[in-house]
Order: sequence, then C-alpha cells, then structure tokens
Amino acid sequence: MSYTLGFDIGSSSVKVSLLDIEKGAGVATAFFPKTEMAISVPQTEWAEQSPEDWWTNIKSALKEVLGEANVEASQIMAIGITYQMHGLVALDKNGEVVRPSIIWCDSRAVGYGREAFHGLGEEWSLNHLLNSPGNFTAAKLKWVKENEPNVYERIDKIMLPGDYIAYRLTGEKNTTLSGLSEGIFVDFQRDGVSQELMDYFGFSADLLPDQVDTFSKQGGLLPDVADELGLKANIPVSYRAGDQPNNAFSLNVLEPGEVAATAGTSGVVYGVSDQLAPDPKSRVNTFAHVNHSAEKRRLGILLCINGTGILNAWLRQNTAKELSYTQINEVALNAPAGAEGLRFFPFGNGAERVLEDNNPGASLAGLNFNIHKQPHLLRAGQEGIAFSFRYGMDIMGDMGVSTKVIRAGKANMFLSPLFRQTLANLTGATIELYDTDGSLGAARGAALGAGIWDTPKEAFHSLTKLETITPDSEEQAVNDHYEDWKKQLDKLLK
Repeated sequence: MSYTLGFDIGSSSVKVSLLDIEKGAGVATAFFPKTEMAISVPQTEWAEQSPEDWWTNIKSALKEVLGEANVEASQIMAIGITYQMHGLVALDKNGEVVRPSIIWCDSRAVGYGREAFHGLGEEWSLNHLLNSPGNFTAAKLKWVKENEPNVYERIDKIMLPGDYIAYRLTGEKNTTLSGLSEGIFVDFQRDGVSQELMDYFGFSADLLPDQVDTFSKQGGLLPDVADELGLKANIPVSYRAGDQPNNAFSLNVLEPGEVAATAGTSGVVYGVSDQLAPDPKSRVNTFAHVNHSAEKRRLGILLCINGTGILNAWLRQNTAKELSYTQINEVALNAPAGAEGLRFFPFGNGAERVLEDNNPGASLAGLNFNIHKQPHLLRAGQEGIAFSFRYGMDIMGDMGVSTKVIRAGKANMFLSPLFRQTLANLTGATIELYDTDGSLGAARGAALGAGIWDTPKEAFHSLTKLETITPDSEEQAVNDHYEDWKKQLDKLLK
C-alpha cells in the first residue's frame, strides 16, 4: 500500500488528508484547531496570522491523521500543499519570518493597488497583468515598503503561505508561476515576472523565490523535519497551488468551459479559459491555472465574494447559538423564498473585488418587526450569499465563461439544501456535488507531481459524484427576488 498527503493551509483551520493511491480515495482526514484559527486585526480592515501557527496546526492535524490511519511512514510517497491565496510572508536571510503574514482578507493595500492601476496604465495592466494590481500580494508588499521600511530592509525573500510551508518542509525557497500570478507579479504576454510592475513598486527581483513547476518534485523533506512530523526523510513535496485553483483541480476542472465553486469563509466561482480576456473593471480576476503553460494556455477566471460562509457563521454565533449548522439549514427552510422582503447584503469581510474594491459593509434591509423572525433572518442570509454569487457570475458571463454545470465539493455552504437550490435557480445551472475537498485535491496533485500517476484521468478515476441539483419550480420567483436585491445593492453602492 502507498499513500500521499495533502496539506490545506486555510485561514480558519489547517486540514490534512491521507490518500490511498491504489484506491484513489481518502483514508483519513483531520483539521486543527477545532475552533476557528485566530485572525489578528491590529487596525480596522487589517487581517494577519502567524505562519508559525500554520506549522503548529499542521503538526497537530498530521499526528491525528497518522494515528487514525495507522500507516507506516515508509508508505507515504509524496506531499501536496494548497493554501489561502494572496497572502504575504516575508523572510530574512536566515529564513525567519520578519512580521506576521498579511492575509487574503486584509484591505490595507487597496490604495496602493489602485494607484498602480492608474500609474502603470489601466489598459496596460489589463492586457499584461490581466488584473488591476488591486489588493494582492504585490500591493501588500508595497504597503510594507512604505509603512514599515525597517521591516522591508530585512526582507530577503517573499512567499505565499504555501511557499512558506514548503520551505519549512524542505528548506527550499521557491514558488510557482501560478503562485506569482495570484500575487499579480506575472506579465501574461511573456508568461514571466513583470519587470514594469517590479520597477513601478521599486522591488528588486531578488525578493522573489525561484520558480518550480506546479506538478514537480519541488524539494525533499528535511531529516530533522521528518523526525518532527513522524515521516521519512526526502519525501518529495510535489504539488503546490492556491486554494481556489486547487479546489478546481480537486473537481477535475482543468479545461476551458469547466466551472468549479466553493463556499467556505469566502465564496468562489472559478472557470477555466484559454483566452486573455480580462474584465475591463477588474471585478473578477484571471490567474494562471495549475496546468497553465505558454504552449497550452489555461487561465482561471476567479470570482471571489469575501463574506459568504463567514456570514453564515456570524448568524449562528450571534442569533442561533443553540442550533447546529444542519439545524440552521432546516430552520431557514421554514421561511418562504425571498424571506418576505428581508434582504441581506453579505459584504462584511473587507473590500470586495466584485464591487470594484469598495467596502460597503454587510447590511440588512426591509426588516419588519411584525413579520420577520429567526427563519427569515437565516434564509435572508443564505439567499444574500447566493445573490452575491449570481451578481459576480453575470460578470463572468460577459467574459464568455459558461456556467451550465457547476462542480463543487459537498461541504460548507453546499451542505445547505436551501443555498444550493437557490444557486441552481438563480443561474439555471446544474450543480454537481462531489466527495472531495482541498486537502484531498492536494494529495492527488502530489501523486501526479511525483510521477506516481501519469495523467489527470488516472488521478480522478475514482472521483465520486454524490448529488445533482437542477432548477425547480421556484426558479422564476427566486430570480425576481434577486432583481429586487440587485436594485437595492445599486442604491447601497451610490
């Protein structure tokens, strides 16, 4: 028997899964911490985490997985990593972290990205970077340069969260083209680092790690680290991808026209394209997909809504502590479609790219004390999340991304019958739910990168479809409610 490991470095928790290569199925999985990982908010719109916490949580989750599976360390053949995108981890020459990681939902760098968009030229940025520099890793590094010059001077290399975990495992400081693209460092006309962007921000090219292929032997497990983790030395780290490209990969979404979705803390719809066709307002983003190359262009068109599952969690923590998430889903169904005019706008988790980097905050409209009760509030929350998906998917549609079929793991918001049916009704799409998640996707990627499997067809031969959802009789009514929600959003943004 042989296995691979997948590490999923999220902002809420770290998850580890063990994949049986012969069966192509998960054997054991665990996450840590058991409550949501802390996010430090030193100032309004800031969000930071300690990379050391990610490492500590990996060790705890891995120990649980190995204990549950009872496999020999010698049977583990490779490790894959997926991670929260767009974060900034900065290391000094000794490989020590010089400041907490500025993570994906931190909004402090919006202004620097906006200035760069105009300074580099909007047309140039969209044609070359396929995005505005926005609030991504490059802009976050610029914030450090301008606001923490003493810290900036100490930086030897910058990394994304997954690059950092790979470094802790192997001692190798490297990254991928897909990773650099999510930081908005890549010029897609050249499929290499944008010198114009580096010059504009005043960055030295030495700050960027060397590039390795997404599917490749990127380094071997260091002996002392192997002892610390209970694994064998020299196991290759052979796959690395941001959480959304990896989520698409885990659902076998690799070719143009295929679409994946996820709805954890944030919500994402991710479609694959072979066209350099950015959104003129940069409200959705284009990155190099896991299988992108100069010869065979595969681009991920990514819609991100920051405030999705986090809204559902907020509602539970503050209005329904006595209920489990399963019970919340059941209670929400007791209110009619449209929640009798109650409208939730789920934009309370930082600047929203789909709203042109505006941060209107979350809000509730139409509340009537004589009509609305707990089921209405819970339903309005889930409908508001689905409505925000539709809002962004209309933009993707204008870019030529079809959403006739949406694939998703049966997890997080997709566990809710209300949410997934509402989304099917709003989009007219068939939703297919699969038995997979990010950590299992990373484990499959590790087997491909290590050469254990030769093709994606081998990697996904055992992927199991659990459920199919199609639009139902409420389709027209739900779309009418969406149009009302959209009109109210337009007023909110003025």
